[in-house]
Amino acid sequence: MSCKSTKVAPSVDFDHSCSDSVEYLTLNFGPFETVHRWRRLPPCDEFVGARRSKHTVVAYRDAIYVFGGDNGKNMLNDLLRFDVKDCSWCRAFTTGTPPAPRYHHSAVVYGSSMFVFGGYTGDIYSNSNLKNKNDLFEYKFATGQWTEWKVEGSLPVARSAHGATVYSDKLWIFAGYDGNARLNDMWTVSLQDREHACWEEIDQSGEIPPSCCNFPVAVCRDKMFVFSGQSGAKITNNLFQFEFKGHMWTRIPTEHLLRGSPPPPQRRYGHTMVAFDRHLYVFGGAADNTLPNELHCYDVDSQTWEVIQPSLDSEMPSGRLFHAAAVIQDAMYIFGGTVDNNVRSGEMYRFQFSCYPKCTLHEDYGKLWENRQFCDVEFILGEREERVLGHIAIVTARCQWLRKKILQARDRQRQKTKQESSEENDEGAAGGPRDIPAGSRPSGTQPLLEVSIREAEAQPFEVLMQFLYTDKIQYPRRGHVQDVLLIMDVYKLALSFKLSRLEQLCVQYIEASVDLQNVLSVCENANKLQLDQLKEHCLNFVVKESHFNQVIMTKEFEHLSTPLIVEIVRRKQQPPPRLYSDQPVDIGTSLVQDMKAYLEGGGLEFCDIILLLDGHPRPAHKAILAARSSYFEAMFRSFMPEDGQVNISIGEMVPSKQAFESMLRYIYYGDVNMPPEDSLYLFAAPYYYGFSNNRLQAYCKQNLEMNVTVENVLQILEAADKTQALDMKKHCLHIIVHQFIKVSKLPNLRSLSQLLLLDIIESLATHISDKQCAEMGSDI
Repeated sequence: MSCKSTKVAPSVDFDHSCSDSVEYLTLNFGPFETVHRWRRLPPCDEFVGARRSKHTVVAYRDAIYVFGGDNGKNMLNDLLRFDVKDCSWCRAFTTGTPPAPRYHHSAVVYGSSMFVFGGYTGDIYSNSNLKNKNDLFEYKFATGQWTEWKVEGSLPVARSAHGATVYSDKLWIFAGYDGNARLNDMWTVSLQDREHACWEEIDQSGEIPPSCCNFPVAVCRDKMFVFSGQSGAKITNNLFQFEFKGHMWTRIPTEHLLRGSPPPPQRRYGHTMVAFDRHLYVFGGAADNTLPNELHCYDVDSQTWEVIQPSLDSEMPSGRLFHAAAVIQDAMYIFGGTVDNNVRSGEMYRFQFSCYPKCTLHEDYGKLWENRQFCDVEFILGEREERVLGHIAIVTARCQWLRKKILQARDRQRQKTKQESSEENDEGAAGGPRDIPAGSRPSGTQPLLEVSIREAEAQPFEVLMQFLYTDKIQYPRRGHVQDVLLIMDVYKLALSFKLSRLEQLCVQYIEASVDLQNVLSVCENANKLQLDQLKEHCLNFVVKESHFNQVIMTKEFEHLSTPLIVEIVRRKQQPPPRLYSDQPVDIGTSLVQDMKAYLEGGGLEFCDIILLLDGHPRPAHKAILAARSSYFEAMFRSFMPEDGQVNISIGEMVPSKQAFESMLRYIYYGDVNMPPEDSLYLFAAPYYYGFSNNRLQAYCKQNLEMNVTVENVLQILEAADKTQALDMKKHCLHIIVHQFIKVSKLPNLRSLSQLLLLDIIESLATHISDKQCAEMGSDI
């Protein structure tokens, strides 16, 4: 049985040596797999190997290797091999003495060998000789040889249900269960030389995860990640990362995930987690007595979670725990596990990853803020009149309060300019002195618009500006009370400026940062700034049974203002009733939503550049274009057109109006949805316009692969002809010829150019066989 999809569609290559012409656009046809598609592959037959759980799988070349586990009655130590190319199962060839039957062990690949460590052994049927192990075995894929490594010196305590990975030529072991207690120690051993190998315990630092077992680990971007697992009463859905170089753990905060954005997966154990590209994928496990089957994805760069929506033709695996997963090329393979009613599975599933370059929208606008290029507004802040530069386009797109201030300042500036111009004309008429003749003023050198904001100080205002450009603010450093107090000032500004999203972000950050050391400082500051919600949170924190005695014994409590002390004592004696609100929380609008509204007309009165497409004007915003495109950035920096107008093309080719609007949507708010014919026009745009990466091109490629249909084939034929994508044109003609009865009824056929109609007739003539010609001749 073939494992490949038989669906054929184009893939796209681009000649990188040519950035100013689309003549080199070629599309090669071949098999491809629908992204985010689950497929059920042939299960393992009982005569090859038992259905199982608590086993391991590893990937080596084009095969998945399954070792050990249990079938519900006995522990196993067989080694199975699944060939991903022909989707066939067999027993792997082995020689030598294999590890004893076991489950909850670990297995990793290093070089051309698999290494198996620890696990639980014994006879589960008779419940005898059950014990954890700390032995280490090597299996050589080339020869099938099993060898036990006899390591001298101190050893990790015997364990099962631990985490293991390979990094920098070493095997790393973390946590697990020793038969009596859960662990959170870490050990490492070099895999380069069996004769000189020795175990070394790692001195960990930072926010070390609690002792736990039955959790997965994955390595991404030179860091090891651990998610959830069994840790007794401390079980959480926290994600931790471990830096191999400094041996430092960090809990990855989730406080930046606003209500309404996808939350992390719920806490669980017996799940899998694999790394691919910049993502971690979590599947299955037991989550509070349920067996969920959603696939959760964590983006390491943006620190956000999402639930992957499977393709419509997916064959979804049911929920399960104690299964195992591995990655080969751009797909994840999941095998076995325990499904409903404690049944062991022998199923194999394949999930097709997507590999799109990341969206750089927030980063690009963030760089614009950091570099302060093309600034056109200067905010004058507080009594000290400190000055902060910015960009009218970004600020007016994101904040209505500041937009109003900018419009007022612009009106004042225009009136002042008009008045000065009138005075100059009067003086000129009277023969008096003049400054500069109006005609000799340099064009395009507008003075900075000055906007005075008395209620804002520079430091919190700069944090607020960072949010406007990126949708993010810096998370407070642990133990730095000044960071928390600064975000309280930002929160006060967010309330004044009516920035709901920033309000929520500040509240979540501050509440998550409140601890025994800083709670009184935060409470006093909240009282001073009249931030009642935060003050309430601090008071409730202080009077908590486990906190109260510790807080009132501190020096800070002695210096607290008398009214606050009275409030704390009264609250401790008589807690107020809890108020629950059914009102939905306004989480405001995101950067993407705001920039979309701005492009769709909200920013029309702030346009400062005209883009000409085939002579037709399209107003736009210099700062936005420069932030997202190095082509525009260089143009506006070096040779800004005097008339403020820029002709739009992609190399020699002028895109269609529809494709141009698709490109603007990508520039302004990162949108990649477009009709497939636009994808042909825009395929070369990332190179010509110098976007941060080729994300747009990757989506154009997939769009063409997936969406050439009878309904749109004529539009794509026109686009292919215009962009000189000859093999795409050939592909369209092939579809037209083979589906001509359907295509002939399309209204667009009548509007095709004469040359394209001739191309269709020629293709039809070529397609018709001599025999068909003879038959047609006899009918005449």
